[in-house]
Amino acid sequence: MASEVLTDAQIAFYRDNGYLVLENRIPMAAIEAIRAEIARFEEEARGLTASSDRLDLEDSHTPDAPRIRRIKLPHTISDTVRDLMYSDHVLAPVRDLIGPDLRLHTTKLNMKSAGYGAAIEWHQDMAFYPHTNDDVLAVGVMIDDMAPENGPLMVFPGSHKGPTHDHHAGGVFVGAVDLQASGLDARDAVMLTGPAGSISIHHGRSLHGSALNLSARNRRVLFYEVMAADAFPVMGSMTGFSSLEEYNERMLCGRPGIEPRLVDWPVRIPLPQPESRGSIYEIQKGLPHRGFSIYDTEKT
Repeated sequence: MASEVLTDAQIAFYRDNGYLVLENRIPMAAIEAIRAEIARFEEEARGLTASSDRLDLEDSHTPDAPRIRRIKLPHTISDTVRDLMYSDHVLAPVRDLIGPDLRLHTTKLNMKSAGYGAAIEWHQDMAFYPHTNDDVLAVGVMIDDMAPENGPLMVFPGSHKGPTHDHHAGGVFVGAVDLQASGLDARDAVMLTGPAGSISIHHGRSLHGSALNLSARNRRVLFYEVMAADAFPVMGSMTGFSSLEEYNERMLCGRPGIEPRLVDWPVRIPLPQPESRGSIYEIQKGLPHRGFSIYDTEKT
């Protein structure tokens, strides 16, 4: 079947490296509309003293100086985000990579405030939610220009073909990898940069993270996490659904089914969970050795 938007070279690059950047993929009108939505949520955060079911706040947040690090499930509380999710701007390249039948896993809008925005430690998405096959990926919509100084997404090329690394510490799932213990060097990772309106795509098994934003510019990325419709969660996964009907409501395009496709890939189960699950930021606080402190000093 002919591809919709990606070239053979781009598809081959993704297969080999586990990531892809498509510059200027999203119209600037859509980016401006999302920026307006973010401003609305920032006003909602004003006066909050703790995170809510919609907003995850930075540790440096105060009610008078709001700082949001994540807008949770933004497609459920923003028509703008939801409309873009169903658009061919997002779905066409995904179909080229994992097929016509696509299901939503989740959405999130990660925000790094200028001068501080929190790092996300090295991890693999599918360590959180193993599925029967690994046609699972994340599309990152760059709301701001992404450059080395403002904490862009970083990926280890080819890591999607390797092991699922240990994301545990002290016998508990902490959602992060100790690079040194795993024999990895952060200098082997690449930064996924580009102008606002670009998108990144990374495989669910790609090892990735992002440093603090120590620049004077915001760094905001809207993530749509998508899977082939025949990928079903393995027991113990952090993916759940209440019924088949509810699960099928997450279809983005194509047809659902009840025949999971099984692929041999190195599954690890994210159990036992920490006592306080919260967001990935809270889970990763259980990692004893932070991965970005030295790296930030050297690179920014």
